Amino acid sequence: MHMMIAYPQMLRAGLVALFLTTLGLSDARADAVTEWNEKAGAIVVKAGIGPLPAERALAMVQASVYEAVNAITQRYPVSDLKLEVAPGASVEAAVAAANRAMLTKLVSSQQAEIDRAYQTVLTTIADGPAKTTGIAIAEQAVAAILSRRADDGAAAGESYRPYTTAGTYVPTVIPEAPQWRYRKPWLMTDPAQFRPGPPPDLGSEVWARDFNEVKMLGRKDSRQRTAEQTDIARFWEEVMPPIYHGIVRSVANRPGRDVTRNARLFAAVTQASDDALIAVFDAKYHYGFWRPLTAIRNGDLDNNDATERDESWVPFIDTPMHPEYPCAHCITSGVVGTILQAELGNEPTPVLTTTSNAAGGVSRSWTSIDEFMQEVPHARLYDGVHYRNSGKIGTEMGKQIARLAIEKYRLTDK
Repeated sequence: MHMMIAYPQMLRAGLVALFLTTLGLSDARADAVTEWNEKAGAIVVKAGIGPLPAERALAMVQASVYEAVNAITQRYPVSDLKLEVAPGASVEAAVAAANRAMLTKLVSSQQAEIDRAYQTVLTTIADGPAKTTGIAIAEQAVAAILSRRADDGAAAGESYRPYTTAGTYVPTVIPEAPQWRYRKPWLMTDPAQFRPGPPPDLGSEVWARDFNEVKMLGRKDSRQRTAEQTDIARFWEEVMPPIYHGIVRSVANRPGRDVTRNARLFAAVTQASDDALIAVFDAKYHYGFWRPLTAIRNGDLDNNDATERDESWVPFIDTPMHPEYPCAHCITSGVVGTILQAELGNEPTPVLTTTSNAAGGVSRSWTSIDEFMQEVPHARLYDGVHYRNSGKIGTEMGKQIARLAIEKYRLTDK
Protein backbone atom coordinates (compact mmCIF):
# COMPACT_ATOMS: atom_id res chain seq x y z
CA MET A 1 0.00 0.00 0.00
CA HIS A 2 1.26 3.48 -0.84
CA MET A 3 1.35 6.13 1.89
CA MET A 4 0.01 9.59 1.02
CA ILE A 5 2.01 12.47 2.49
CA ALA A 6 0.58 15.96 1.94
CA TYR A 7 2.84 19.02 2.08
CA PRO A 8 2.53 22.49 0.55
CA GLN A 9 4.17 22.81 -2.86
CA MET A 10 7.36 24.88 -2.74
CA LEU A 11 7.74 27.77 -5.16
CA ARG A 12 10.61 27.65 -7.63
CA ALA A 13 11.15 31.35 -8.28
CA GLY A 14 14.66 32.12 -9.42
CA LEU A 15 15.96 28.57 -9.11
CA VAL A 16 16.60 27.91 -12.80
CA ALA A 17 18.49 31.15 -13.37
CA LEU A 18 20.66 30.75 -10.27
CA PHE A 19 21.45 27.09 -10.95
CA LEU A 20 22.38 27.75 -14.57
CA THR A 21 24.57 30.69 -13.61
CA THR A 22 26.40 28.74 -10.93
CA LEU A 23 26.96 25.54 -12.89
CA GLY A 24 27.49 27.08 -16.30
CA LEU A 25 24.77 25.06 -18.00
CA SER A 26 23.41 26.02 -21.35
CA ASP A 27 19.65 26.36 -21.65
CA ALA A 28 17.63 28.86 -19.65
CA ARG A 29 14.41 26.93 -20.33
CA ALA A 30 15.77 23.74 -18.79
CA ASP A 31 13.91 22.26 -15.84
CA ALA A 32 15.52 20.44 -12.92
CA VAL A 33 15.58 17.13 -14.80
CA THR A 34 17.37 18.48 -17.88
CA GLU A 35 19.74 20.60 -15.79
CA TRP A 36 20.82 17.59 -13.78
CA ASN A 37 21.00 15.35 -16.83
CA GLU A 38 23.61 17.67 -18.29
CA LYS A 39 25.52 17.93 -15.02
CA ALA A 40 25.39 14.18 -14.33
CA GLY A 41 26.70 13.46 -17.82
CA ALA A 42 29.66 15.79 -17.28
CA ILE A 43 30.41 14.21 -13.89
CA VAL A 44 30.32 10.67 -15.27
CA VAL A 45 32.56 11.62 -18.20
CA LYS A 46 35.04 13.27 -15.84
CA ALA A 47 35.10 10.11 -13.73
CA GLY A 48 36.73 8.31 -16.67
CA ILE A 49 34.82 5.05 -16.22
CA GLY A 50 34.37 4.37 -19.95
CA PRO A 51 31.30 4.41 -22.21
CA LEU A 52 29.67 1.14 -21.11
CA PRO A 53 29.78 1.78 -17.34
CA ALA A 54 28.81 5.39 -18.03
CA GLU A 55 25.70 4.28 -19.91
CA ARG A 56 24.74 2.00 -17.02
CA ALA A 57 25.37 4.74 -14.45
CA LEU A 58 23.25 7.31 -16.23
CA ALA A 59 20.43 4.80 -16.72
CA MET A 60 20.41 4.20 -12.96
CA VAL A 61 20.47 7.92 -12.26
CA GLN A 62 17.58 8.67 -14.62
CA ALA A 63 15.53 5.72 -13.38
CA SER A 64 15.84 7.05 -9.85
CA VAL A 65 14.95 10.57 -10.92
CA TYR A 66 11.84 9.44 -12.74
CA GLU A 67 10.61 7.25 -9.89
CA ALA A 68 11.11 10.04 -7.35
CA VAL A 69 9.47 12.74 -9.48
CA ASN A 70 6.50 10.57 -10.42
CA ALA A 71 5.98 9.63 -6.77
CA ILE A 72 5.49 13.34 -6.13
CA THR A 73 3.47 14.39 -9.17
CA GLN A 74 1.70 11.06 -9.79
CA ARG A 75 1.40 12.08 -13.43
CA TYR A 76 1.83 8.51 -14.66
CA PRO A 77 0.94 5.11 -13.17
CA VAL A 78 3.20 4.18 -10.26
CA SER A 79 5.76 1.45 -10.82
CA ASP A 80 6.21 -1.78 -8.91
CA LEU A 81 8.95 -0.26 -6.73
CA LYS A 82 6.25 0.56 -4.17
CA LEU A 83 7.59 3.98 -3.23
CA GLU A 84 5.59 6.23 -0.95
CA VAL A 85 3.66 8.88 -2.83
CA ALA A 86 4.33 12.41 -1.69
CA PRO A 87 2.16 15.08 -3.29
CA GLY A 88 3.43 18.54 -2.46
CA ALA A 89 7.03 17.49 -1.91
CA SER A 90 9.70 19.53 -3.67
CA VAL A 91 10.45 18.14 -7.12
CA GLU A 92 13.65 20.18 -7.31
CA ALA A 93 14.91 18.72 -4.03
CA ALA A 94 13.99 15.22 -5.16
CA VAL A 95 15.79 15.53 -8.49
CA ALA A 96 18.91 16.92 -6.85
CA ALA A 97 18.90 14.29 -4.12
CA ALA A 98 18.36 11.41 -6.52
CA ASN A 99 21.29 12.54 -8.66
CA ARG A 100 23.53 13.08 -5.66
CA ALA A 101 22.74 9.75 -4.00
CA MET A 102 23.14 7.64 -7.14
CA LEU A 103 26.22 9.43 -8.46
CA THR A 104 27.82 9.09 -5.04
CA LYS A 105 27.34 5.34 -5.20
CA LEU A 106 28.56 4.94 -8.77
CA VAL A 107 31.27 7.59 -9.27
CA SER A 108 32.48 8.40 -5.77
CA SER A 109 35.75 9.75 -7.21
CA GLN A 110 33.73 12.85 -8.15
CA GLN A 111 32.27 13.38 -4.69
CA ALA A 112 33.42 16.98 -4.34
CA GLU A 113 31.85 17.96 -7.67
CA ILE A 114 28.66 16.07 -6.86
CA ASP A 115 28.33 17.77 -3.50
CA ARG A 116 28.99 21.23 -4.95
CA ALA A 117 26.22 20.81 -7.50
CA TYR A 118 23.85 19.44 -4.86
CA GLN A 119 24.48 22.17 -2.31
CA THR A 120 24.10 24.87 -4.95
CA VAL A 121 20.56 23.70 -5.60
CA LEU A 122 19.61 22.91 -2.00
CA THR A 123 20.44 26.43 -0.83
CA THR A 124 17.83 27.83 -3.23
CA ILE A 125 15.01 25.70 -1.79
CA ALA A 126 13.39 26.90 1.41
CA ASP A 127 13.75 24.57 4.37
CA GLY A 128 10.61 22.79 5.42
CA PRO A 129 8.55 19.63 4.98
CA ALA A 130 8.41 19.88 1.17
CA LYS A 131 12.19 19.95 0.87
CA THR A 132 12.72 17.22 3.46
CA THR A 133 10.15 14.94 1.89
CA GLY A 134 11.53 15.49 -1.61
CA ILE A 135 14.95 14.37 -0.42
CA ALA A 136 13.49 11.40 1.41
CA ILE A 137 11.49 10.12 -1.57
CA ALA A 138 14.57 10.46 -3.77
CA GLU A 139 16.64 8.40 -1.37
CA GLN A 140 13.92 5.73 -1.40
CA ALA A 141 14.00 5.66 -5.18
CA VAL A 142 17.78 5.37 -5.30
CA ALA A 143 17.77 2.54 -2.77
CA ALA A 144 15.12 0.69 -4.77
CA ILE A 145 16.99 1.03 -8.08
CA LEU A 146 20.28 0.01 -6.48
CA SER A 147 18.59 -3.07 -5.07
CA ARG A 148 17.11 -3.97 -8.48
CA ARG A 149 20.44 -3.57 -10.28
CA ALA A 150 22.74 -4.98 -7.59
CA ASP A 151 23.23 -8.29 -9.39
CA ASP A 152 22.99 -7.13 -13.00
CA GLY A 153 26.40 -8.56 -13.88
CA ALA A 154 28.26 -5.27 -14.34
CA ALA A 155 30.78 -6.20 -11.66
CA ALA A 156 31.71 -9.51 -13.25
CA GLY A 157 35.34 -9.83 -14.26
CA GLU A 158 36.33 -10.46 -17.86
CA SER A 159 37.84 -13.80 -18.87
CA TYR A 160 38.55 -13.28 -22.54
CA ARG A 161 40.62 -16.07 -24.09
CA PRO A 162 42.85 -14.81 -26.94
CA TYR A 163 42.65 -16.83 -30.13
CA THR A 164 46.01 -18.48 -30.83
CA THR A 165 47.92 -21.72 -31.21
CA ALA A 166 50.49 -22.80 -28.66
CA GLY A 167 53.65 -20.75 -28.93
CA THR A 168 52.25 -18.24 -31.46
CA TYR A 169 52.36 -14.52 -30.68
CA VAL A 170 49.14 -12.55 -30.88
CA PRO A 171 48.56 -8.88 -29.87
CA THR A 172 48.19 -8.75 -26.11
CA VAL A 173 45.58 -6.01 -25.63
CA ILE A 174 42.41 -7.47 -24.09
CA PRO A 175 39.29 -6.50 -26.09
CA GLU A 176 36.76 -4.21 -24.45
CA ALA A 177 34.17 -5.65 -22.06
CA PRO A 178 33.61 -9.20 -23.35
CA GLN A 179 31.62 -9.79 -20.15
CA TRP A 180 29.10 -7.00 -20.88
CA ARG A 181 26.91 -9.35 -22.93
CA TYR A 182 26.05 -11.30 -19.77
CA ARG A 183 24.47 -8.37 -17.92
CA LYS A 184 20.85 -8.33 -16.83
CA PRO A 185 18.81 -6.04 -19.14
CA TRP A 186 16.29 -3.42 -18.05
CA LEU A 187 13.76 -4.09 -20.81
CA MET A 188 14.79 -7.13 -22.81
CA THR A 189 14.01 -10.64 -21.64
CA ASP A 190 17.51 -11.80 -22.60
CA PRO A 191 20.70 -10.22 -24.01
CA ALA A 192 20.22 -12.25 -27.21
CA GLN A 193 16.55 -11.30 -27.67
CA PHE A 194 17.34 -9.18 -30.73
CA ARG A 195 20.53 -10.90 -31.86
CA PRO A 196 20.63 -10.49 -35.65
CA GLY A 197 21.56 -13.04 -38.24
CA PRO A 198 25.21 -13.36 -39.20
CA PRO A 199 27.24 -10.76 -41.10
CA PRO A 200 27.41 -11.06 -44.89
CA ASP A 201 29.07 -14.10 -46.40
CA LEU A 202 32.59 -13.19 -47.52
CA GLY A 203 31.85 -14.37 -51.04
CA SER A 204 28.79 -12.13 -51.39
CA GLU A 205 28.29 -8.93 -53.34
CA VAL A 206 27.25 -7.18 -50.13
CA TRP A 207 30.58 -8.02 -48.55
CA ALA A 208 32.53 -6.80 -51.59
CA ARG A 209 30.51 -3.57 -51.62
CA ASP A 210 31.10 -2.94 -47.91
CA PHE A 211 34.79 -3.84 -48.08
CA ASN A 212 35.54 -1.53 -50.98
CA GLU A 213 33.42 1.34 -49.69
CA VAL A 214 35.13 1.53 -46.30
CA LYS A 215 38.49 0.89 -47.96
CA MET A 216 37.97 4.01 -50.07
CA LEU A 217 36.12 6.38 -47.71
CA GLY A 218 37.41 5.23 -44.34
CA ARG A 219 41.17 5.24 -44.93
CA LYS A 220 43.14 7.79 -42.94
CA ASP A 221 44.39 9.70 -46.01
CA SER A 222 41.34 9.19 -48.21
CA ARG A 223 41.07 11.59 -51.14
CA GLN A 224 37.48 10.50 -51.82
CA ARG A 225 36.15 11.47 -48.37
CA THR A 226 34.89 15.05 -48.53
CA ALA A 227 35.65 17.73 -45.96
CA GLU A 228 32.08 17.49 -44.66
CA GLN A 229 32.33 13.72 -44.36
CA THR A 230 35.58 14.12 -42.46
CA ASP A 231 33.89 16.55 -40.06
CA ILE A 232 31.07 14.05 -39.54
CA ALA A 233 33.55 11.25 -38.91
CA ARG A 234 35.45 13.31 -36.36
CA PHE A 235 32.25 14.42 -34.62
CA TRP A 236 31.02 10.86 -34.03
CA GLU A 237 34.38 9.70 -32.74
CA GLU A 238 32.83 10.70 -29.40
CA VAL A 239 31.64 7.57 -27.59
CA MET A 240 30.33 8.84 -24.24
CA PRO A 241 26.54 8.95 -23.62
CA PRO A 242 26.16 12.74 -23.27
CA ILE A 243 26.53 13.18 -27.04
CA TYR A 244 23.09 11.55 -27.34
CA HIS A 245 21.62 13.26 -24.28
CA GLY A 246 22.16 16.65 -25.88
CA ILE A 247 19.82 15.54 -28.67
CA VAL A 248 17.26 14.39 -26.11
CA ARG A 249 17.48 17.76 -24.33
CA SER A 250 16.65 19.44 -27.65
CA VAL A 251 13.22 17.86 -27.22
CA ALA A 252 13.01 18.06 -23.43
CA ASN A 253 13.72 21.80 -23.41
CA ARG A 254 10.82 22.64 -25.70
CA PRO A 255 8.34 25.11 -24.18
CA GLY A 256 5.28 23.62 -22.54
CA ARG A 257 6.83 20.37 -21.33
CA ASP A 258 6.59 19.39 -17.67
CA VAL A 259 9.21 17.94 -15.39
CA THR A 260 7.67 14.47 -15.01
CA ARG A 261 7.36 13.98 -18.74
CA ASN A 262 11.03 14.88 -19.10
CA ALA A 263 11.99 12.52 -16.29
CA ARG A 264 10.08 9.74 -18.04
CA LEU A 265 11.75 10.51 -21.36
CA PHE A 266 15.27 10.32 -19.93
CA ALA A 267 14.45 7.11 -18.05
CA ALA A 268 13.19 5.52 -21.25
CA VAL A 269 16.17 6.66 -23.34
CA THR A 270 18.84 5.64 -20.86
CA GLN A 271 17.39 2.23 -20.05
CA ALA A 272 16.93 1.40 -23.72
CA SER A 273 20.43 2.65 -24.53
CA ASP A 274 21.93 0.54 -21.75
CA ASP A 275 20.05 -2.50 -23.04
CA ALA A 276 21.23 -1.68 -26.55
CA LEU A 277 24.85 -1.95 -25.50
CA ILE A 278 24.16 -5.28 -23.81
CA ALA A 279 22.52 -6.53 -27.00
CA VAL A 280 25.19 -5.24 -29.36
CA PHE A 281 28.03 -6.72 -27.31
CA ASP A 282 26.17 -10.02 -27.25
CA ALA A 283 26.12 -9.99 -31.04
CA LYS A 284 29.68 -8.68 -31.37
CA TYR A 285 31.24 -11.44 -29.31
CA HIS A 286 28.88 -14.09 -30.68
CA TYR A 287 30.01 -13.47 -34.26
CA GLY A 288 33.50 -12.04 -33.71
CA PHE A 289 33.50 -10.36 -37.12
CA TRP A 290 36.67 -8.63 -38.31
CA ARG A 291 37.17 -4.90 -38.42
CA PRO A 292 38.08 -3.13 -41.67
CA LEU A 293 41.72 -2.83 -40.59
CA THR A 294 41.99 -6.61 -40.32
CA ALA A 295 39.88 -7.37 -43.37
CA ILE A 296 41.57 -4.96 -45.74
CA ARG A 297 45.07 -6.02 -44.74
CA ASN A 298 43.95 -9.60 -45.34
CA GLY A 299 41.85 -9.03 -48.44
CA ASP A 300 43.49 -11.97 -50.18
CA LEU A 301 42.12 -14.43 -47.61
CA ASP A 302 38.35 -14.02 -48.10
CA ASN A 303 38.16 -15.91 -51.41
CA ASN A 304 36.39 -12.97 -53.03
CA ASP A 305 37.96 -11.74 -56.26
CA ALA A 306 36.35 -8.31 -55.79
CA THR A 307 38.32 -7.53 -52.59
CA GLU A 308 41.98 -6.66 -52.97
CA ARG A 309 44.46 -6.57 -50.12
CA ASP A 310 46.05 -3.31 -49.03
CA GLU A 311 48.94 -4.22 -46.74
CA SER A 312 49.35 -0.74 -45.24
CA TRP A 313 45.73 0.47 -44.95
CA VAL A 314 44.80 2.32 -41.72
CA PRO A 315 41.43 3.84 -40.72
CA PHE A 316 40.68 7.50 -40.11
CA ILE A 317 40.34 6.92 -36.34
CA ASP A 318 41.76 4.29 -34.03
CA THR A 319 39.80 1.05 -34.26
CA PRO A 320 37.74 0.26 -31.13
CA MET A 321 38.93 -2.80 -29.24
CA HIS A 322 35.95 -5.07 -29.77
CA PRO A 323 34.47 -7.01 -32.71
CA GLU A 324 32.87 -5.12 -35.57
CA TYR A 325 29.37 -6.52 -36.10
CA PRO A 326 26.99 -4.79 -35.50
CA CYS A 327 27.67 -1.06 -34.99
CA ALA A 328 27.28 0.09 -31.36
CA HIS A 329 26.94 3.79 -32.17
CA CYS A 330 24.20 2.87 -34.64
CA ILE A 331 22.19 0.81 -32.17
CA THR A 332 22.25 3.75 -29.75
CA SER A 333 21.20 6.28 -32.37
CA GLY A 334 18.42 3.89 -33.40
CA VAL A 335 17.21 3.79 -29.81
CA VAL A 336 17.34 7.54 -29.28
CA GLY A 337 15.76 8.47 -32.59
CA THR A 338 12.90 5.97 -32.30
CA ILE A 339 12.06 7.01 -28.76
CA LEU A 340 12.07 10.68 -29.70
CA GLN A 341 9.75 9.97 -32.64
CA ALA A 342 7.30 8.27 -30.28
CA GLU A 343 7.66 11.03 -27.70
CA LEU A 344 6.93 13.79 -30.20
CA GLY A 345 4.18 12.00 -32.11
CA ASN A 346 2.52 14.65 -34.26
CA GLU A 347 4.33 17.52 -32.55
CA PRO A 348 6.82 19.42 -34.73
CA THR A 349 10.42 18.27 -34.39
CA PRO A 350 12.67 20.96 -32.92
CA VAL A 351 16.18 21.51 -34.23
CA LEU A 352 18.27 18.74 -32.68
CA THR A 353 21.66 19.87 -31.43
CA THR A 354 24.48 18.26 -29.50
CA THR A 355 28.20 18.69 -28.88
CA SER A 356 31.17 16.36 -29.41
CA ASN A 357 34.07 16.53 -26.99
CA ALA A 358 36.07 14.32 -29.35
CA ALA A 359 35.73 17.00 -32.03
CA GLY A 360 36.88 19.73 -29.68
CA GLY A 361 33.51 20.95 -28.44
CA VAL A 362 32.00 21.37 -31.91
CA SER A 363 28.21 21.23 -32.19
CA ARG A 364 26.07 19.75 -34.96
CA SER A 365 22.36 20.18 -35.64
CA TRP A 366 19.70 18.29 -37.57
CA THR A 367 16.23 19.34 -38.63
CA SER A 368 14.76 15.85 -38.53
CA ILE A 369 15.20 12.73 -36.44
CA ASP A 370 15.72 10.55 -39.51
CA GLU A 371 18.53 12.83 -40.66
CA PHE A 372 20.32 12.34 -37.34
CA MET A 373 19.80 8.57 -37.36
CA GLN A 374 21.12 8.25 -40.91
CA GLU A 375 24.22 10.31 -40.19
CA VAL A 376 25.57 8.04 -37.45
CA PRO A 377 26.10 4.90 -39.60
CA HIS A 378 27.66 7.07 -42.30
CA ALA A 379 30.03 8.57 -39.73
CA ARG A 380 31.30 5.18 -38.60
CA LEU A 381 31.91 4.24 -42.23
CA TYR A 382 33.87 7.47 -42.76
CA ASP A 383 35.77 6.68 -39.55
CA GLY A 384 36.96 3.47 -41.18
CA VAL A 385 35.78 1.24 -38.35
CA HIS A 386 32.42 -0.13 -39.61
CA TYR A 387 30.75 -1.42 -42.76
CA ARG A 388 27.50 -0.10 -44.23
CA ASN A 389 25.59 -3.32 -43.49
CA SER A 390 26.64 -3.27 -39.84
CA GLY A 391 25.27 0.24 -39.50
CA LYS A 392 21.94 -0.80 -40.98
CA ILE A 393 21.66 -3.85 -38.72
CA GLY A 394 22.67 -1.89 -35.62
CA THR A 395 20.08 0.79 -36.31
CA GLU A 396 17.31 -1.79 -36.73
CA MET A 397 18.28 -3.47 -33.45
CA GLY A 398 18.08 -0.09 -31.72
CA LYS A 399 14.60 0.51 -33.09
CA GLN A 400 13.42 -2.85 -31.74
CA ILE A 401 14.79 -2.17 -28.27
CA ALA A 402 13.33 1.34 -28.30
CA ARG A 403 9.86 -0.11 -28.81
CA LEU A 404 10.18 -1.95 -25.49
CA ALA A 405 10.84 1.36 -23.72
CA ILE A 406 8.01 3.06 -25.59
CA GLU A 407 5.63 0.37 -24.38
CA LYS A 408 6.92 0.27 -20.80
CA TYR A 409 6.73 4.02 -20.34
CA ARG A 410 3.66 4.57 -22.52
CA LEU A 411 5.39 7.32 -24.44
CA THR A 412 2.42 7.74 -26.73
CA ASP A 413 0.45 8.85 -23.62
CA LYS A 414 1.20 12.55 -23.39
